[in-house]
Amino acid sequence: MNYIYYPGCSLEGTAREYDLSVRAIMTAADVELHTLADWTCCGASAAHATSHLLSLALPARNLALAEGMDAAEDILVPCSACYLNLQTAACLKDHNTRRHINSVIGEEGLHWNGTGRVRHLLDVLSTDVGPECFRDRVEKPLSNLVIAPYYGCQCLRPFAVFDDPETPRSMEPLIEALGATVFHWDMGGKCCGAANMNTKTDVGIALVGAILNAATGADAILTVCPMCQMNLEAYQNKISRYYDKPLQITILYLSQLIGLALGITEKDLGLHLNLAVTESFREKLKSA
Repeated sequence: MNYIYYPGCSLEGTAREYDLSVRAIMTAADVELHTLADWTCCGASAAHATSHLLSLALPARNLALAEGMDAAEDILVPCSACYLNLQTAACLKDHNTRRHINSVIGEEGLHWNGTGRVRHLLDVLSTDVGPECFRDRVEKPLSNLVIAPYYGCQCLRPFAVFDDPETPRSMEPLIEALGATVFHWDMGGKCCGAANMNTKTDVGIALVGAILNAATGADAILTVCPMCQMNLEAYQNKISRYYDKPLQITILYLSQLIGLALGITEKDLGLHLNLAVTESFREKLKSA
């Protein structure tokens, strides 16, 4: 299997461990990633506040570059915010808007035909690669770990491409293939508040606090989104003080958990870059 790889800004900055672990497990699964040459920011949420046309032209520029590489390969996107932006552009049908976009990126000599297929990492892992691939490669079964799958919202809504947007389940077979136990809860598709933690802190604390509270009894929460990862792990001490109870729990990327089960080193998975890896999780990992 081959994919055009769009890492996005987070995976080269605050979510470096996500990039490291994705590349590591894809190599282990014999999947080739061809990094999109000359990629740029997709606009994330900032472009929408500046210009609607800009918010579409930025992801469309990257889609046009991907078409130039090999239109037959799907574009693999690990970041849920990037996925939503690229998917929004890819699904755009309005002819006039597409013409405006091409007039913008045409300044660089680019033209976007709209032929590329945008895929989230979770979609590729659960649908194309599949749990059996990883089950066959497990070197360290995680049989003593209970894992809570957390999807967030941007990889599920509004584009219900590979999973149920309200009751997602695509991560569960992957967790079970690694030997771990799925923590069943109803918070997997809930929003973590995204940037509310910085702009409306009380809202952000309530949303993240509800997720951390609901995960009581799990050894770790699994994410597939850099924004969710940051919100769920960076404010645990603050939220614990707010609720006057300990709410510390390990937050891992799905790719990191897969890598641990495959015997890939913690360094190669960037585990040292995570902010919230508890001692109890490390002890269980040692005894796995």
